[in-house]
This record gives sequence, C-alpha cells and structure tokens, in this order.
Amino acid sequence: MARNSSGLSKSLILKGLQCPKALWLSKNPPAFDLPPRPDLEAKFAAGTKVGLLAQRLFPGGIEVPYEGMSFPAQLARTRELIDRGAPVIYEASFSFSAIFVKVDILVRDGDAWQIHEVKMGTGVKPVNLDDVAIQHYVLNGCGLKISADYLVHIDTDYVRQGELDVTRLFKSADITAKVMARQQGLPEAVRECRQVLGAAREPATAIGPHCHTPWDCDFIPYCWRDIPENSVFDLRGTGADKFALYRQGLLRFHELPLDQLNARQRQQVEATLTRKDVIDTEKLREFLDSLWFPLCCLDFETSNDPVPLFDGTRPYQQVPFQFSIHLRKTRGAKLEHHEFLAPPASDPRRRLAEGLLAVIPEDACILVYNQSFEKGVIGRLAEQFADIEVDLLKRAENIRDLMEPFRQRHIYCWQFNGSYSIKEVLPVLAPELSYGDLDVADGQAAMRAYRMLKEASDPAEQDRLRQALLAYCRQDTLAMVRILDALESVLPP
Repeated sequence: MARNSSGLSKSLILKGLQCPKALWLSKNPPAFDLPPRPDLEAKFAAGTKVGLLAQRLFPGGIEVPYEGMSFPAQLARTRELIDRGAPVIYEASFSFSAIFVKVDILVRDGDAWQIHEVKMGTGVKPVNLDDVAIQHYVLNGCGLKISADYLVHIDTDYVRQGELDVTRLFKSADITAKVMARQQGLPEAVRECRQVLGAAREPATAIGPHCHTPWDCDFIPYCWRDIPENSVFDLRGTGADKFALYRQGLLRFHELPLDQLNARQRQQVEATLTRKDVIDTEKLREFLDSLWFPLCCLDFETSNDPVPLFDGTRPYQQVPFQFSIHLRKTRGAKLEHHEFLAPPASDPRRRLAEGLLAVIPEDACILVYNQSFEKGVIGRLAEQFADIEVDLLKRAENIRDLMEPFRQRHIYCWQFNGSYSIKEVLPVLAPELSYGDLDVADGQAAMRAYRMLKEASDPAEQDRLRQALLAYCRQDTLAMVRILDALESVLPP
C-alpha cells in the first residue's frame, strides 16, 4: 500500500487526538459503505452562516477564500494582507511544519494578533481549546506574536427584538491561558499524528468511549461492524459500565452478569432472552382511565436555529412550525384529522397557536408523546401572545403523556429493546404503520426539510417537501392513536 502524505490540518489533528484509527482511516478510507450523514451537512451549513455573522463583530475585514483558491495562493494572500497592514482578516491561512490552518477572524493588536475562533455552540468545550491551541501553535511557528485567544460562541440569553444584534447574539470567552497550557504538549501530539499517517496498516485501536467523544466518529459503522445485536451496548440508560464489561469479554446478553445491571437493564436482558412481555394491568388501567373525550393526539414539529429568526425568540429556541392532530370527540366516534404547516417565509407562531385553539376543544384531553416538549412549546406560545395566554395554558393543563405507561414499564414487550421511544414501541404494538417508507422519518429530518422548504425556489420541490413534512407529522399522531388502541386491547374486559 502506498503511504499517504503526512501533511496535517487542524481537523486531522483533532481527529487524531480523538482516535488514531479515525485519523488513519481519514487518509486511507476503508472498503466499506459508510452511511450518509445529512445531519453533519446541515450542521456545517449552519456553522458557515454563523461564522459569516460573527465577522460583523469586526467589520472591514478582508476574507481569504477557501473555494477557488489553492493552498499556496491562500497562504500568499494572507501574507500579503499582513504586510499591507490589514487590521482584520477573515479565514486567514497559515502553514507551519506542514500543518495547514485557517483562522476564523484574525485581529491586529498593535504588533501582535488576536485569534477569534467562532463556534455555534453555547459555551467553551475542551475540544474548542484544542482547536484554538493548534491555530496558536501554527501562527507562532509562522512568526506571528499572539496577544490573546478568544472563543466566540452563541449567547442563549439573547432575545431578538427587531434587527439582529450580533453584539448580543455572540459572547466572547478569553481562553488564552488555557490555550497556552496546551502548547507544550502539541509538538508530541503532532509527531504521533505523523506516525499514524505514516503507518502502512490500520492502527489496532479498540472501540471505546472515545468513539462518541467529543463527537460521534464518522467511522463508527465500520469499527463497530462486528458488534452483534443484543450486545452490552444495547443496554439502555446508565448503570453498568458497558465498556468495562466489553473489555472483560462480556459482550452478548447471555454473557452479562445480572447482578452488575440496574433493575431496568436486568429486565431488558431477561425479557430479551426469554422473549416474555410484562403487563401491569392495574397500573395500565389507571392510566387509561385518566384519559377522557374529546381526545386529541397532538404532535408538533419545531425548528431550533442558532440564530433567532423572529422577535421574542432566543438562539436554539424550539419554534413550532407544524402540528398534526387526530381528534376523536366521543368514544367510538369517527377519527378526524387536522394539520397545520406554516408558510416558509413568515413567523409561524401566531397562526399555529390560533389554529391549535380552533381545532382543540377547551375541555379536550390532549395526548402527546413526551409531554415536557409539547407543554414547553405551548407555554412559550402563551408567553408570547398575552391575548390568548389563558386559552393556551388551559390546553396545556389538559395534556397527558402516552409515553408514561412505557416509561414506567406498566407494559414492557421484549422487542422494545429497553426503550420507550415511539420508534421502538410502534413496530411492536402497531406493525401496520412504518416510518421506513417516509421521505421524512424523524424530527431532525423534519427540521432539515423545513429549512430546505424555506430556501427552495422550485414549486415542485416546495410541494414535495411540504407533502413529506405533512406525511411525517400525520404519522406521529396516527401512531399515538394506534398505540392507544393497542393498550386498550390488551386489558381484560
């Protein structure tokens, strides 16, 4: 096998700090079909927008573009701007010891420079410190004096009113001392990364917690390909140290020591091995008796943009843009369906709130799956619209949680795999319904589809996205109807 270049970038070093195998595989891709990661693509796109907004904190800068310019050209352009006395440079490019980095915002500070790294997170994480430390190391190696290092991140205390105020959207944390503390160890980390890239064979790095920290590795499907179903890693919740058991050679359910598992994990293992279900008919009946008619099954879809789009919203606030309601006015009555999907170019909240009140009777029982979410959505709508606050809060008081009998394990089927997620419960209790054939099949995909809908200009594409969103949200509330029917059917008459 021909060995790849040992040239490094900031992202490659960060990958090597997380896992040597991931670094090697990045330059030597395995003959393995890795699944697409649309969530990452959406995150990168959002990060780019946030980075452009942060540039407004230091206006008048000049950008060194990445697209359409070779690495040598980027380096030469950066040097030219420095020599010309540019006060602010966006995406400044540097290379030292064959390590290439780009600095989000580089600000002149007398005879020195400040590094401002922009992240769409809401605080400073250890990986951010490593990120900036690598930049600091390279820029020092290129002969620049660095006076300060800053991490620019989203401030969730900001509430938008009128035009976007970037000085309040962002918060800058001075991380200079922590970055400096990391400088001494970087040469050794770089040397180890080069050794990994120069190796002829894939490193024999075992799976471990590092697969998910500080982020989910791209190569998890490849490195975990031999982990069977019903393994220690399928245990739900906290309790047993899964990797400790794995390192002891205890992998499959039948090998696990039950005394080291908590009660729920033990129930999951025993139910899976014996294929036996558990139903507490008394508790289940209590739950069902707590419901009444009219009965509405309600589901919201929300978007949580890092940059608040509307007055009265914060960064990452869950803003509802869609609902689906399946309504049964009396026991045995015909099932009615109502839905709302906001036009993509406007604040959806007022029309959605009014639509909700128009459909849901004041005295109706509102059934949801995970009540904290729906109550939170309605509560924020009530805060925003004082004239309908009382009506909205009345609906919130009538919410009941269909997740509760599953979370409390009043009913537990072994096929639930220890979960009470609707995606695990539905195939067992209502196998005729499936999310597998839907273009939008989960909440994250719904967010992405709604953002695409707002950006789409082709009417046919707009219609396709709209129909996909409506179908998904409709499926969620129909799933609740079918699950409720199934719960009622398992009780003795």
